Amino acid sequence: MTRILAIDTATEACSVALQDGDKVYSRFEVCPQQHSQKLLPMVDEVLKEAGLELGELDCLAYGRGPGSFTGVRIATGMIQGLALGSGLPVVGVSTLAAMAWEAAKASGATMIYTAIDARMAEVYFASYRVTPEGLDPDVGEKVCPPEEAYSHCTESDAALAGTGWAAYEVLSDFTANEKAQVSVLYPAAEAMLPLAKMTFLRNEAVAAVDVEPVYLRDKVTWKKLPGRE
Repeated sequence: MTRILAIDTATEACSVALQDGDKVYSRFEVCPQQHSQKLLPMVDEVLKEAGLELGELDCLAYGRGPGSFTGVRIATGMIQGLALGSGLPVVGVSTLAAMAWEAAKASGATMIYTAIDARMAEVYFASYRVTPEGLDPDVGEKVCPPEEAYSHCTESDAALAGTGWAAYEVLSDFTANEKAQVSVLYPAAEAMLPLAKMTFLRNEAVAAVDVEPVYLRDKVTWKKLPGRE
Protein backbone atom coordinates (compact mmCIF):
# COMPACT_ATOMS: atom_id res chain seq x y z
CA MET A 1 0.00 0.00 0.00
CA THR A 2 1.49 3.33 -1.12
CA ARG A 3 0.83 6.58 0.72
CA ILE A 4 1.51 9.77 -1.24
CA LEU A 5 0.81 13.45 -0.57
CA ALA A 6 0.69 15.74 -3.64
CA ILE A 7 0.46 19.53 -3.83
CA ASP A 8 0.05 21.98 -6.71
CA THR A 9 0.00 25.77 -7.00
CA ALA A 10 1.26 26.24 -10.58
CA THR A 11 -1.85 28.01 -11.87
CA GLU A 12 -4.77 29.95 -10.41
CA ALA A 13 -5.82 26.76 -8.64
CA CYS A 14 -4.42 25.51 -5.35
CA SER A 15 -4.81 21.83 -4.56
CA VAL A 16 -3.66 19.08 -2.21
CA ALA A 17 -4.40 15.36 -2.36
CA LEU A 18 -3.41 12.37 -0.26
CA GLN A 19 -3.63 8.75 -1.33
CA ASP A 20 -3.72 6.03 1.30
CA GLY A 21 -4.08 2.75 -0.55
CA ASP A 22 -7.37 2.98 -2.44
CA LYS A 23 -8.59 6.01 -0.47
CA VAL A 24 -8.02 9.57 -1.68
CA TYR A 25 -8.51 12.77 0.32
CA SER A 26 -8.32 16.05 -1.57
CA ARG A 27 -8.82 19.80 -1.53
CA PHE A 28 -9.08 22.02 -4.62
CA GLU A 29 -9.77 25.74 -4.84
CA VAL A 30 -9.34 28.37 -7.53
CA CYS A 31 -7.83 31.20 -5.49
CA PRO A 32 -5.46 33.48 -7.44
CA GLN A 33 -2.70 35.05 -5.34
CA GLN A 34 -3.78 33.20 -2.19
CA HIS A 35 -1.76 30.01 -2.63
CA SER A 36 0.77 30.71 0.12
CA GLN A 37 -2.06 31.25 2.63
CA LYS A 38 -4.17 28.28 1.51
CA LEU A 39 -1.61 25.54 0.87
CA LEU A 40 -0.41 24.53 4.34
CA PRO A 41 -3.92 24.50 5.87
CA MET A 42 -5.01 22.22 3.01
CA VAL A 43 -2.09 19.89 3.77
CA ASP A 44 -3.08 19.80 7.44
CA GLU A 45 -6.72 19.11 6.55
CA VAL A 46 -6.08 16.09 4.34
CA LEU A 47 -3.62 14.59 6.83
CA LYS A 48 -6.15 14.94 9.64
CA GLU A 49 -8.95 13.55 7.47
CA ALA A 50 -6.80 10.53 6.61
CA GLY A 51 -5.70 10.14 10.23
CA LEU A 52 -2.04 10.17 9.25
CA GLU A 53 1.15 11.95 10.22
CA LEU A 54 3.50 13.23 7.54
CA GLY A 55 6.18 10.74 8.54
CA GLU A 56 3.83 7.81 7.90
CA LEU A 57 3.77 8.56 4.17
CA ASP A 58 5.98 6.91 1.55
CA CYS A 59 6.48 9.82 -0.81
CA LEU A 60 5.72 13.48 -1.51
CA ALA A 61 4.77 14.88 -4.93
CA TYR A 62 4.35 18.37 -6.34
CA GLY A 63 3.38 20.13 -9.54
CA ARG A 64 6.86 20.99 -10.83
CA GLY A 65 5.55 23.26 -13.59
CA PRO A 66 5.27 24.70 -16.08
CA GLY A 67 2.97 27.42 -14.88
CA SER A 68 3.05 30.71 -12.98
CA PHE A 69 6.60 31.44 -11.85
CA THR A 70 5.43 32.45 -8.38
CA GLY A 71 3.06 29.51 -8.10
CA VAL A 72 5.66 26.97 -9.14
CA ARG A 73 8.11 28.45 -6.63
CA ILE A 74 5.54 28.19 -3.82
CA ALA A 75 4.93 24.49 -4.44
CA THR A 76 8.63 23.76 -4.88
CA GLY A 77 9.58 25.56 -1.68
CA MET A 78 6.77 23.95 0.30
CA ILE A 79 7.52 20.41 -0.84
CA GLN A 80 11.21 20.93 -0.17
CA GLY A 81 10.41 22.05 3.37
CA LEU A 82 8.09 19.12 3.99
CA ALA A 83 10.63 16.68 2.59
CA LEU A 84 13.51 18.08 4.64
CA GLY A 85 11.44 17.86 7.81
CA SER A 86 10.20 14.32 7.19
CA GLY A 87 13.05 12.73 5.24
CA LEU A 88 10.58 11.59 2.57
CA PRO A 89 11.54 11.27 -1.12
CA VAL A 90 9.96 13.60 -3.66
CA VAL A 91 8.47 13.18 -7.12
CA GLY A 92 7.94 16.14 -9.45
CA VAL A 93 4.92 15.83 -11.74
CA SER A 94 4.39 17.84 -14.91
CA THR A 95 1.37 20.11 -14.63
CA LEU A 96 0.64 19.50 -18.31
CA ALA A 97 0.80 15.72 -17.86
CA ALA A 98 -1.52 15.93 -14.84
CA MET A 99 -4.11 17.81 -16.89
CA ALA A 100 -3.72 15.33 -19.74
CA TRP A 101 -4.26 12.41 -17.38
CA GLU A 102 -7.45 13.93 -15.98
CA ALA A 103 -8.72 14.89 -19.44
CA ALA A 104 -8.11 11.37 -20.73
CA LYS A 105 -10.11 9.90 -17.86
CA ALA A 106 -12.96 12.38 -18.38
CA SER A 107 -13.17 12.04 -22.17
CA GLY A 108 -11.87 8.61 -23.08
CA ALA A 109 -9.75 10.23 -25.80
CA THR A 110 -6.40 8.71 -26.70
CA MET A 111 -4.77 11.99 -27.78
CA ILE A 112 -4.66 14.96 -25.42
CA TYR A 113 -3.52 18.50 -26.26
CA THR A 114 -2.61 20.67 -23.27
CA ALA A 115 -2.06 24.44 -23.28
CA ILE A 116 -1.65 26.75 -20.29
CA ASP A 117 -1.69 30.51 -20.91
CA ALA A 118 1.92 31.61 -20.31
CA ARG A 119 1.22 35.34 -20.88
CA MET A 120 3.44 37.38 -23.19
CA ALA A 121 1.53 35.93 -26.18
CA GLU A 122 2.73 32.39 -25.47
CA VAL A 123 1.43 29.10 -24.11
CA TYR A 124 2.97 26.17 -22.30
CA PHE A 125 2.12 23.31 -24.64
CA ALA A 126 2.49 19.55 -24.82
CA SER A 127 0.53 16.67 -26.31
CA TYR A 128 0.20 13.15 -24.99
CA ARG A 129 -0.96 9.83 -26.35
CA VAL A 130 -2.67 7.49 -23.91
CA THR A 131 -1.14 4.01 -23.79
CA PRO A 132 -1.73 0.96 -21.56
CA GLU A 133 1.37 2.02 -19.63
CA GLY A 134 0.18 5.59 -19.06
CA LEU A 135 0.97 8.77 -20.99
CA ASP A 136 3.42 8.89 -23.88
CA PRO A 137 4.56 12.44 -24.77
CA ASP A 138 3.85 13.14 -28.44
CA VAL A 139 5.06 16.74 -28.46
CA GLY A 140 7.27 17.48 -25.48
CA GLU A 141 6.76 20.40 -23.11
CA LYS A 142 7.54 23.76 -24.66
CA VAL A 143 6.73 27.44 -24.35
CA CYS A 144 5.70 28.79 -27.74
CA PRO A 145 3.36 31.16 -29.60
CA PRO A 146 -0.22 29.87 -29.83
CA GLU A 147 0.18 29.56 -33.60
CA GLU A 148 2.98 27.05 -33.10
CA ALA A 149 0.88 25.11 -30.62
CA TYR A 150 -1.96 25.08 -33.13
CA SER A 151 0.34 23.59 -35.78
CA HIS A 152 0.68 20.47 -33.63
CA CYS A 153 -3.08 19.98 -33.31
CA THR A 154 -3.70 17.57 -36.17
CA GLU A 155 -6.24 15.18 -34.61
CA SER A 156 -9.79 16.47 -34.44
CA ASP A 157 -10.94 13.86 -31.91
CA ALA A 158 -8.34 14.84 -29.31
CA ALA A 159 -9.30 16.07 -25.86
CA LEU A 160 -8.13 19.49 -24.70
CA ALA A 161 -6.95 20.77 -21.34
CA GLY A 162 -5.74 24.09 -19.99
CA THR A 163 -6.45 27.81 -19.99
CA GLY A 164 -4.60 28.48 -23.24
CA TRP A 165 -7.47 27.43 -25.49
CA ALA A 166 -9.67 30.34 -24.45
CA ALA A 167 -6.82 32.85 -24.16
CA TYR A 168 -5.81 33.09 -27.82
CA GLU A 169 -7.98 33.36 -30.90
CA VAL A 170 -6.16 30.79 -33.00
CA LEU A 171 -6.64 28.17 -30.30
CA SER A 172 -10.23 29.10 -29.51
CA ASP A 173 -10.95 28.84 -33.24
CA PHE A 174 -9.60 25.28 -33.16
CA THR A 175 -11.98 24.35 -30.36
CA ALA A 176 -14.90 25.87 -32.26
CA ASN A 177 -14.05 24.37 -35.65
CA GLU A 178 -13.22 20.90 -34.38
CA LYS A 179 -15.94 20.94 -31.71
CA ALA A 180 -13.30 19.83 -29.22
CA GLN A 181 -14.16 20.42 -25.59
CA VAL A 182 -11.83 21.73 -22.91
CA SER A 183 -12.61 19.26 -20.14
CA VAL A 184 -9.91 20.33 -17.66
CA LEU A 185 -8.86 23.94 -17.01
CA TYR A 186 -6.30 23.58 -14.25
CA PRO A 187 -3.90 20.91 -12.99
CA ALA A 188 -5.03 19.20 -9.79
CA ALA A 189 -3.02 17.42 -7.12
CA GLU A 190 -5.45 14.48 -7.20
CA ALA A 191 -4.63 13.85 -10.86
CA MET A 192 -0.92 13.90 -9.98
CA LEU A 193 -1.23 10.97 -7.56
CA PRO A 194 -1.26 8.10 -10.12
CA LEU A 195 1.58 9.69 -12.10
CA ALA A 196 3.59 10.21 -8.92
CA LYS A 197 2.96 6.62 -7.84
CA MET A 198 4.27 5.27 -11.15
CA THR A 199 7.42 7.34 -10.80
CA PHE A 200 7.90 6.35 -7.16
CA LEU A 201 7.51 2.64 -7.92
CA ARG A 202 10.15 3.01 -10.65
CA ASN A 203 12.51 4.23 -7.89
CA GLU A 204 12.83 7.64 -9.58
CA ALA A 205 11.97 9.83 -6.57
CA VAL A 206 14.64 12.30 -5.43
CA ALA A 207 15.84 13.75 -2.14
CA ALA A 208 14.70 17.17 -0.94
CA VAL A 209 18.01 18.78 -1.92
CA ASP A 210 17.52 17.71 -5.55
CA VAL A 211 14.03 19.17 -5.99
CA GLU A 212 13.82 21.62 -8.89
CA PRO A 213 10.97 23.41 -10.68
CA VAL A 214 10.44 23.44 -14.43
CA TYR A 215 9.80 26.89 -15.89
CA LEU A 216 10.56 26.33 -19.62
CA ARG A 217 11.64 29.97 -19.85
CA ASP A 218 15.42 30.11 -19.55
CA LYS A 219 15.59 33.52 -17.92
CA VAL A 220 13.97 32.26 -14.73
CA THR A 221 16.11 30.32 -12.25
CA TRP A 222 15.53 28.44 -9.02
CA LYS A 223 17.75 29.20 -6.03
CA LYS A 224 19.05 25.84 -4.88
CA LEU A 225 19.70 24.93 -1.28
CA PRO A 226 23.07 26.06 0.13
CA GLY A 227 25.89 23.78 -0.97
CA ARG A 228 24.03 22.48 -4.06
CA GLU A 229 25.32 23.60 -7.45
